[in-house]
Amino acid sequence: MPKEWIKGVEGRNLKFKRERLLNDAMNRWGLNKAFSVGPTSHLIRQCSPRSFEEWERYYFKNAKQKKRNGIRISKGYLTEIGRKLYIKLSEVIQSEIESITEEECIDYVYNLVLNRTYDGYQSEIQTIYGQLEQALGVKVEPAPDKWDRGYNIDFFIKIKDKYIGLQIKPAGYAYITQIINELKFQQKTHEKFTAKYGGRVFYIISVKEGKKKIIYNPEIIEEIRKEIERLKNE
Repeated sequence: MPKEWIKGVEGRNLKFKRERLLNDAMNRWGLNKAFSVGPTSHLIRQCSPRSFEEWERYYFKNAKQKKRNGIRISKGYLTEIGRKLYIKLSEVIQSEIESITEEECIDYVYNLVLNRTYDGYQSEIQTIYGQLEQALGVKVEPAPDKWDRGYNIDFFIKIKDKYIGLQIKPAGYAYITQIINELKFQQKTHEKFTAKYGGRVFYIISVKEGKKKIIYNPEIIEEIRKEIERLKNE
């Protein structure tokens, strides 16, 4: 007799009607984490099972909570995890649902749509390409994968039918010399980009100062600005 909470099967995987609710609770309380049910991804690769039954036997023989003095996982233990999940859903979440108010929901929507979007935008501005956009007053766009692979380009600026390439290299101060040496090896691919798309490629070094990323070679901004003007006037 099929269980009413199962809506389908895909391989060995059962599809639960309230999957999202169950999954959110498992994630929220870490019931599916390695410290709770063992490192399942690692274990199944170690096992390399040819059948589900082989994997099941291996799991219960070898799985342990990934923490100090972690206990071995048994069928009874997984049953207890299920019971704990039920308590969290039926008691904790139920209590939270009953205490929620219309005003809280309105505040949440406003915060999500406006406040969080604004903070996300500010974080973006603080990134290197965001700083470049502000300084140059132009759109800086992510390069296609083929440009990344073929020309070592991370971002580009389009000026009329021409393109300027940008490679942003995050690094600590200790690696600046190494990065500059790397630039010499990539010079040929950058020259190919210029020959095909008309604009130069600029190498921007990003370092962190505290929590903020800064451009280590800020003089590059003026060089890019001059290249933009050159392409505009062609």
